[in-house]
Amino acid sequence: MLLTGNKPLDYCIYACVTLVHDPLELWSKNPSFYFKNILGRLVLIGTHFPVFFALFRLPYSGISQKIGHTGTLDPEAEGVLPVCLGKATKLCELLTDKTKTYEAVLRLGIVTDTQDMTGKVLEEHPVSVTDEEVERTILSFLGDQEQIPPMYSALKVNGRKLYELAREGKEVERKPRKVTIYEIKILEMNLPLVRFSVTCSKGTYIRTLCHDIGAKLGCGGCMESLLRTQVERFMLKDSMKLSAIEAAVKAGTFDTHLVTIEEMFSHYEEVVVPKEMDKLLHNGNKVPAITHQNLPDKTRVRMYDSNRHFIGIYEYQKRRECFGVHTIFFTPQDF
Repeated sequence: MLLTGNKPLDYCIYACVTLVHDPLELWSKNPSFYFKNILGRLVLIGTHFPVFFALFRLPYSGISQKIGHTGTLDPEAEGVLPVCLGKATKLCELLTDKTKTYEAVLRLGIVTDTQDMTGKVLEEHPVSVTDEEVERTILSFLGDQEQIPPMYSALKVNGRKLYELAREGKEVERKPRKVTIYEIKILEMNLPLVRFSVTCSKGTYIRTLCHDIGAKLGCGGCMESLLRTQVERFMLKDSMKLSAIEAAVKAGTFDTHLVTIEEMFSHYEEVVVPKEMDKLLHNGNKVPAITHQNLPDKTRVRMYDSNRHFIGIYEYQKRRECFGVHTIFFTPQDF
């Protein structure tokens, strides 16, 4: 991908299931295909609100139209957005806290009210810094940081979203929030543009990171473009466009692109209870830890009944020598 300062048109979408770069294409096609057999499956789609809203409006066959996403992106940003369907919506909160990886383009010399190129230009400065100074400054943001959220964000202050106040011309004090930058790599530098990748914690604003880098360099800066390339296990390279999704549905192969709830927790140890404990499990109660008693306290496991039906995620309580409920995904009525 060349560093031009423009959006990477071919890197707009993500997923096991994902949608087109241009949301207008979605509206013009007005697809009416059905998603089948997706109870409790995880689906991944593109990130524009019209795309997400359109997916929500699609007719689902035989299941509740329950849908949830795992973390928004800025309106002009693109990339990975895991979306959960059916019982998998209980995964949303669990995935929201995961680390995320982005690819961003920083434009030095410009400061805007939104901290990206969509906003009003507040300042313009010549860029006289060297490549070495830019690299050193960017790498200085590794580790724990105190980041002040931008006014143009969905965070609330006294019940009002910050972007609503910003649109009214109001600016309020925002408390710094602790975020962690785990990794930064400079991918390309052609000043005043810098393309870099960053892996960070939940709640990190890449717009603000770009703004802060520019401020530290003394010339100002803002975000030119943003692409989220990974959320937890989900990577951009696994993406499909809307046309590919529609083709897969028509061909009956759509299920092969979905991730089950059980697969999401494959790294957890499994526990299968004996038949006499099925009733406890099916009623959502704690179950005695007759096995796996050497686990560390609060270890999470995949819990199965005696017929190997996946029930949900339980947490080991060492003091009581039992497994307590963390999240139940399936009940006997589902089997």
